Amino acid sequence: MRMSWVKRLWGRTGFNWLRAAGVVIVLAVGMSGTAYADEDSDFLAAREAFRSGNSAQLALYAERLKTSVLLPYVQYWALSARLKDASADEIRDFIARNTDSVLSDRLRGDWLRLLGQNQDWQTYRNEYPLLVKTDSSLQCYAVRARLVQGETLALKDGVALWFSGNDLPAACSPLFSQLIADKLISDDDIWQRFRRALEEANPGLAKALITYLPAAQRLDARLLDRATNAPENLLDNRALALDQRGDRELALYAIGRMARKDADTAASKWEGISHRFTPAERHYLWGQLGLFAARQHLPVALDWFERATSEGMNDDLLGWKVRTALRQGNWPAAQSGIDAMSPAARNEPAWRYWLARAYKQQGKLVQANALLAPLSLEHDFYGLLAEEELGPAMGAPAINVKVSSDEVASMGRVADIQRALLLYRLDLRFDANNEWNWATRNYDDRRLLAAAELARQKNWYDRAINTANRTRQLHDFDLRFLAPYRDTAKIYAKQYGLDEAWVYGLMRQESRFVSQAKSGVGASGLMQIMPATARWIAAKLHLKNFQAASIHELDTNMQFGMYYLKTIQQGLDGSAVLATAAYNAGPGRARRWRGDSAMEGAIYAESIPFSETRDYVKKVMYNAVYYARSFGQSNTSLKARLGTIGATAGTPGCGGEDENAPACDQ
Repeated sequence: MRMSWVKRLWGRTGFNWLRAAGVVIVLAVGMSGTAYADEDSDFLAAREAFRSGNSAQLALYAERLKTSVLLPYVQYWALSARLKDASADEIRDFIARNTDSVLSDRLRGDWLRLLGQNQDWQTYRNEYPLLVKTDSSLQCYAVRARLVQGETLALKDGVALWFSGNDLPAACSPLFSQLIADKLISDDDIWQRFRRALEEANPGLAKALITYLPAAQRLDARLLDRATNAPENLLDNRALALDQRGDRELALYAIGRMARKDADTAASKWEGISHRFTPAERHYLWGQLGLFAARQHLPVALDWFERATSEGMNDDLLGWKVRTALRQGNWPAAQSGIDAMSPAARNEPAWRYWLARAYKQQGKLVQANALLAPLSLEHDFYGLLAEEELGPAMGAPAINVKVSSDEVASMGRVADIQRALLLYRLDLRFDANNEWNWATRNYDDRRLLAAAELARQKNWYDRAINTANRTRQLHDFDLRFLAPYRDTAKIYAKQYGLDEAWVYGLMRQESRFVSQAKSGVGASGLMQIMPATARWIAAKLHLKNFQAASIHELDTNMQFGMYYLKTIQQGLDGSAVLATAAYNAGPGRARRWRGDSAMEGAIYAESIPFSETRDYVKKVMYNAVYYARSFGQSNTSLKARLGTIGATAGTPGCGGEDENAPACDQ
């Protein structure tokens, strides 16, 4: 009907072809915008109909969206809402029509869960090998299906599942009960997983594991609560019978809980009762005490690790032995710790780099360079440090590969990519990210770069960076290190005297430039400002009538973030490394993590007790080097940026001179 009206315009007296063409173009653009708006509102309404269980409305919107690239989502919702009553043919038909898609895999996973619950093992075995994304429940069902059909080799896979994960899905309970009844999972295996659950701060799982033990070995769950909440009280009141395995395990846990806060006190308590434990239990706990001492940067950690012997050590503990040795400048001990690791752990970039440094410090230059040369070709924190150790003549060249506009345009015609972009436009980020990640999961380097460039053009910066980061041989560092919003960033970086490259390195790590990013703990925006921190900054800047919602505004978020970053940097000897650690974990902690004597910035970063902060500092400082190169700065050495971290000097205020800074001990 609209087109016939346009035709009348063409035939109207006084309209020349040029004016008519102009009108048609305007109308086409207007109709396109209206069509987009209608499609968007219909899709969101369909989503709401699914969530509210309104199948009639869902069917209506499915008809209205029948030409939309998002139609598979509406069809998935309609089918999953009645999955229990759907036939296998209906399910397979959807999967076939949407083959190799995130939705077909999701529906197959939903169906497999239902098949497992209904114990339809033959259909389960037919479909499970076709699933891409599995989980522990589906893995347990798969083993059960094989066992029911007499495949005894599945027993080994079932035992492996027992030792994996941090939960006990209901789907696994029959499998584990069978394995325990058949003595394929021993009582000692149950206790080992009990320990692991407690090491991972999961007492709920530990309580569930108790039920798998013989009645005579089960401990009182109330004592487990006491060990968690008041460990010293439990030990002092002699409530434990240490001739029983369960009570000894509780004592080991209680001492470990004490050691988390004060390793020295815990070790003293342990010395008084350790003779009542088996050699294996003593080795285990000395390893745990060494771990907590190392995290508290106590030099005695090395002695306690020695008392653990090899029996009480694993790769994680050996890593902390190495970190302690690095802080003490004990390069032979660092080497021995790495040498004792498993081959897989020794091959990690961190331990290859520090082993090379240990060799170099001991005059073993040939061995050092043999490790540094291949490591220098890797594009990460340790690869860059290795490159600088070797010197510019041997360093890996940074080559930016640019894809053509045709490659980018071709990527924009891929249906999965189109769906991802539409979902992103609708601010359905979870589904958009899933769709994008699925679409790009098997791409080669050129297709990854084309997808990353397309995401950049659509201002989807986090997917652009994530996708460009995944290339293996052909790299575009401009895409890996995007610098959006630079006009605003320059203003505040200059105002507060901050290194712009460092600021961008931090923003990239905080939010991947998602301006509306919000963390699980409430931090918001590009620079992830906490609400309490925002109020504190607003007061410092004498901003009247500050509204909490304004922290989501790009300009305000950048100003607040850079003001706070400069404030903590000034209170931390001007060190970018300390300020970066403080931005993530609080200035008080960043101070306490210094040593009694000065140390390399790289060693400080390596020995940060929190794994999240340790990884964060490395990535921010690495990012800063690439931004410095991109911005034409001269300070492009990672080692120079890491610098030297001065020794601890007293206990000054944690937020510059302001003890009321909100992040002092957060």
